[in-house]
Amino acid sequence: MAVPALEKDFSDTPWVRGDSLVVAHRLRTWYSLKRGLFSKPIYVKAVDDVSLSVSRGETLAVVGESGSGKTTLGRTLIRLLKPTGGELYFDGADISAQEESELRRWFRRRVGVVFQDPYSSLHPYHSIQFILEEPLMIHGVPGEERLERVYRALEEVKLTPPEDFLYKYPHMLSGGQRQRVAIARAVIMNPDFVVADEPVSMLDVSVRVEILNLLKQVQERHKSAFLYITHDIATAKYFSDYIAIMYAGKLVEYGPFKPVIREPSHPYTQALIEALPDPDPKNRLRQRKVAPGEPPNLANPPKGCRFHPRCPYAMDICREQEPPMVEVRPGVYAACWLLVKR
Repeated sequence: MAVPALEKDFSDTPWVRGDSLVVAHRLRTWYSLKRGLFSKPIYVKAVDDVSLSVSRGETLAVVGESGSGKTTLGRTLIRLLKPTGGELYFDGADISAQEESELRRWFRRRVGVVFQDPYSSLHPYHSIQFILEEPLMIHGVPGEERLERVYRALEEVKLTPPEDFLYKYPHMLSGGQRQRVAIARAVIMNPDFVVADEPVSMLDVSVRVEILNLLKQVQERHKSAFLYITHDIATAKYFSDYIAIMYAGKLVEYGPFKPVIREPSHPYTQALIEALPDPDPKNRLRQRKVAPGEPPNLANPPKGCRFHPRCPYAMDICREQEPPMVEVRPGVYAACWLLVKR
């Protein structure tokens, strides 16, 4: 089903497609830090003026270091967090300010989420059958159909035969099996949009490829839009169509996955790719251009380009003015004064 195009001017964010299933326009999610009664409030700008879109059947990878705002962005897009500002659209409807009662009526059944830690995302005192049935009960699926869907979901995530897992509890499963249950729970309502937040970072290396391949198969089967959050570009390559590089609450590069990875434009994207392990033993002694220092405090981010304290190419203008996102190649956008100036 095609998503209706929004009657909205996105000329200031040309990389955003207004006919996508999920559209964020200049989105902000700030956290208020509690201070004294008469003190001026301080805000952690976890997501600060971010614009992106995800179409049905498409995967957008959001990549960045820890503390860059990736998880906050993902939770905002499925309205687990209410945005501080900007606009958020789902299937043509503005959900930026909708109350939870309204979201529960139509939106919650259309989105799913896979959290990072399979050890804490599943209730330890509930059986696998109840964990999978719970969203079906909440959304009024009849009892006869619920068990059928649970069986089908377990088979879909390769936990077979299903009857061997129905009455088990999370502590009786391995980490990979728990994450499979979490994936089954996320897609059991056949959602249109799924957020997968670092779904393999807590798993053994031997299990990661299996889970990534499973996510790809699930996405292709359900034709869902996926937001894949990770700090590891190497895992994003498995099934990502687009990539958004996030640094200190901002997008610094955005575009189709392969062109961005093959020819990164922003210095931060270049640093992330340089940090990837090289499988060629001849290159083990190669000097890597890893960005020095740490990401900034988002309660007090640096003026101008937020990456400039760590950037080897920083100019005076980088320290004073925030760079705009410009199209550096067809469909690829980056925010860097080096690219604006050339």
